[in-house]
Parts: sequence; structure tokens; C-alpha cells
Amino acid sequence: MPNRLTRMARPFVAAVSVALLSGALIATPGAASSGVSLSTVLTGYSRPVLVTAPRGTSRKIWIVEQTGKIKLATYSSGRWQKIGTFLDVRDLIAYDGHERGLLGLAFAPDYGHGGKLYINYTRKRDGATVVAETGRLTHDANRACKSCLRKVISISQPYSNHNGGMMAFGPDDLLYIGTGDGGSGDDPGDRAQSLGSRLGKILRIDPHDPRGAAHYSVPADNPFLDTPGAKPEIWARGLRNPWRWSFDRKTGDLWIGDVGQSAREEVDKSDANSSGRNAGRKVNFGWDRCEGKVGHQGSDCVGLANYEAPVYDYSHSKGCAVTGGYVYRGPDYSKWQGRYVFADYCSGRLWVTSNSGHVIGPKGGVLTGRNISGFGEDGAGRLYATDLSGRILRVKFRGTP
Repeated sequence: MPNRLTRMARPFVAAVSVALLSGALIATPGAASSGVSLSTVLTGYSRPVLVTAPRGTSRKIWIVEQTGKIKLATYSSGRWQKIGTFLDVRDLIAYDGHERGLLGLAFAPDYGHGGKLYINYTRKRDGATVVAETGRLTHDANRACKSCLRKVISISQPYSNHNGGMMAFGPDDLLYIGTGDGGSGDDPGDRAQSLGSRLGKILRIDPHDPRGAAHYSVPADNPFLDTPGAKPEIWARGLRNPWRWSFDRKTGDLWIGDVGQSAREEVDKSDANSSGRNAGRKVNFGWDRCEGKVGHQGSDCVGLANYEAPVYDYSHSKGCAVTGGYVYRGPDYSKWQGRYVFADYCSGRLWVTSNSGHVIGPKGGVLTGRNISGFGEDGAGRLYATDLSGRILRVKFRGTP
């Protein structure tokens, strides 16, 4: 999750966190006048961090709880209703109340037919990141088969923070996995820049090995496949903690909220090609040479091969842990199509930007009064946010951007 442990001592973060947890910070009138707002649709979840659904699913959402369960809800009779627990892996995960736990969920592109899905969690015995495959039960589509879990990939974690956790199938139907730099501070192992480490990266794999000889296979067009010493799964590098990121479901562009350290939070964007693919390929997003658009600890961003600067960054006067979001492509609010929505966990600020990262509405965002821990789409592209205190929120728009 966004790194909050080392920041809680800072006066700004402490003050904001107290206000958020006490409920003292409330939504302002600017939420309506800015064109974007949040509306509670469900409550009572245990540290929800993601809302998602297979493409085309009709008004059903899966809610990932960091504490180890995936819950289901459906829209019926004009309101959202809870269905129950889809999967419970609490006995498998290392959950510490901070950044470890059940962190990601991705449905295979053919989920409607094959029923395969993938979860990302920190392993109980050693805190390693594990991506595992399972499937829904053949006799009950509202439950997954826990006994069918198959490990796809595991990655050792030297520290307990910066676990990443987000996964998504790209426009090419391959699985992309976001990893943090391994934790601590200042990336002490220089893992984010090293091609010899899977940490601080976006990885790209085929979770099905057609040879049946391994847990997964590496696509033949991965950019570092033939680079001596490089991990072949690497697609992009230079990330600190890409806690939440997404593909634009229309264009294939890649948007990343990369959590900063002592000064800047950043939103990265890498454009897809004309076929809607290859976003992020071989890109270096800068960490730990850069934090946001500036140098980190006396370094600078000059000379980094394939470096792409953030499309937006902000100082810690506005927050301390960015929560990456999604480009809106839902069936409603046609005037807001193509706008990117993201937030800051610590301050509860919510922003909307253009495709180029230009902020629409208040430059300081909209104060929501929520611990926005994640975002997500339903099957049709409607946007939702998760509040770590237990709420699922619908992202709504009004007016003209």
C-alpha cells in the first residue's frame, strides 16, 4: 500500500491522518462545483483496496479486502447489495495492518468462458509477493476454488513495505504485475533501476505456460529478454511503489500512481502505439534518481535511458501518498469521457486531469474526507473508489469539464 509508516512523524501527515480518522475532515462544497464527487454505495468492509469486475459483467463488482477476503456485490432493485465472500485466503497471507496483505485481483480476459482469475498477496511465512491462479467453482459462480490455487510467480521482499500489488491484463491479453522497490527508504539496494531485480518494475508475463513446464512463460517480445543479466519478465522500471495503476480501456495507455518519498507524489503516463499496445515498453520512470519531476538526493533525471517524466506531480503540502486511478470510459457522463481520476490517501484530495495531465477544476483537488485506498471499474467502465475505513464509493460527475 502507499507508504505511510515513515511519514506519520511529519506534522502535516499526522494532522491530516487525525482529521481523517476522526471524521473531522468532511467533503467541501467544492466537490459539487468542481464536477466530480463521491457517493457511498456500500459500507462495512475490512480495509477495502480495490473494486474490479470482468469486462462485460452486468452490475456485479468484486471487492478486495486487504485483510484477506474478496467480497461480491450486485446492483439490484435500484441499489447495491452484498452477495457474500467469493474467496477467503486469510490463512495464506502476511497481513500486518500496514502495507502487507491481499493486494490485487485480475480476471483472465476469457473469464466468462474459462473462469480463471489471479490474486496478488504477501505470503504468510516470509512476506514474499505471490501471484496465484485459481478459478470460480463450476457449480457456484459466486465462489472461487481455494483448493485450486496455483502459484504463478513469487518475488522475495527484503522489507515489509513497498509491495506494489496491482495487476491487470493488458490490451495484448498478457498479465502485467506492479512491484515496489523492496521497501525501506531511498531504495537501498538500487533495485528499481537494476535490470537484475524484479522489484521497482512493471512485469509482463503469460501466466499460462503452453509447454506445461513452468508456472508461467515470458513473452518473446519483452524488451530485456536478450539483455545479459536482466530479468526477462521486466517491461518497465524505475518505480518506487506503483500501488495503483491502470490501462485506459479505450486507448491502451498506461497510467501509474507512483508513491513518492519525502517531497513529491507523481502520476506517470505512457502512451500506447497506434494498435493500442506496448504502453510502458522499456520505459524508465526515474526512481530513485528522480522523485516526481525533480532529482532525488543530489541526483538528477538527466542521462537516464528511455526516461519518461511524470505528466503530473505534487508536493507534500497537498498529500503524501498518491492513489492511482482510472480514465473514465463508462456509459454515463459522456462529457467526462477520457478524463483521468486519481487521489491522495493522506489528504483525501481527489483530482481529475485531461489526457495530458492538466488538472480540471481546483488545482488542489477536491477534499473528500476519505482515506482513498484504491479505485476500480465495473464491467462497463463505471468508476468506484475504496475508503480504507470500509466504504465503497461511486465516482460521479456533473456539468462540463
